[in-house]
Amino acid sequence: MLGLIFYVLPLMFQIFMKIDKTKCVGCGNCTYVCPMGAIYLDPTDHRATIDADACVECYTCYRGMSTEHLYPPLIRGIRKLLSFFRLRFEPEPDVCPTAAFVPDELQWPRIVRRAFSDPQVPHESTGIHGRGTEEVKTNDVTNRVKQGEAGFVVEFGRPGVGARFYDIQKTTMALARLGVVFEPNNPVTHLMSNPKTGEIRKDILNEKVLSAIVEFKAKLTEVPVLLNEIEEVSKQVDTVVSLGVSTRCDENGDNPLEELLQKQGYRFWRGKTNLGMGRALN
Repeated sequence: MLGLIFYVLPLMFQIFMKIDKTKCVGCGNCTYVCPMGAIYLDPTDHRATIDADACVECYTCYRGMSTEHLYPPLIRGIRKLLSFFRLRFEPEPDVCPTAAFVPDELQWPRIVRRAFSDPQVPHESTGIHGRGTEEVKTNDVTNRVKQGEAGFVVEFGRPGVGARFYDIQKTTMALARLGVVFEPNNPVTHLMSNPKTGEIRKDILNEKVLSAIVEFKAKLTEVPVLLNEIEEVSKQVDTVVSLGVSTRCDENGDNPLEELLQKQGYRFWRGKTNLGMGRALN
């Protein structure tokens, strides 16, 4: 339930990982590293294979494993000989013994997957790593959310689940119909073909990412309607939806949002309390 035209020429070609089957020895270590379960041992050739549709290009398999450069035919021969005696040769669980992951070129629109899933890649639109937004955690510096307002953070996806942009669009379009104005300094907003309607570029709707965040703010009086809308749309999407709502304390230090959420019947957890100690630096 989680966004100008997005110019991507500087990132039109970028490196992502695939498995070289001439090097792979079928140890299966990489299958446990992938947070999306996109790597499996192909029963026809007993080599590791990446399910391209399920892969979100997070790079966890490449960075999360140590590599050795052992001679593949030798390793296969040892494994086959030992299997005859019902023994197994298994490398350390965090090692690819033959460095079978190799680079390939990643093109638009698939490059969007890595931008949202690899925490070491900054978003071209915001310059921020990870999911491309600092959310309202920096509100004491940015002053996005003022008194009498609520900041919303709607997160789609989680490791093992992921999210596709067509599900994100279901929510953004529903929110746009209620008059929501999306945070301009947010990568999902930058991928909208029409921020006023919440429509996302058609060429990326089927792309899958580890997670993505939609941000906007509203008056406190509008919070109940928006909460109900997000909850209704969440029933129509095939992913996990997490919702964060924040507000400023009033002049007495009280939190007007707490009572409002309770009246709506929502269970909530106070995730962060910002003491307002941040200072903008020139």
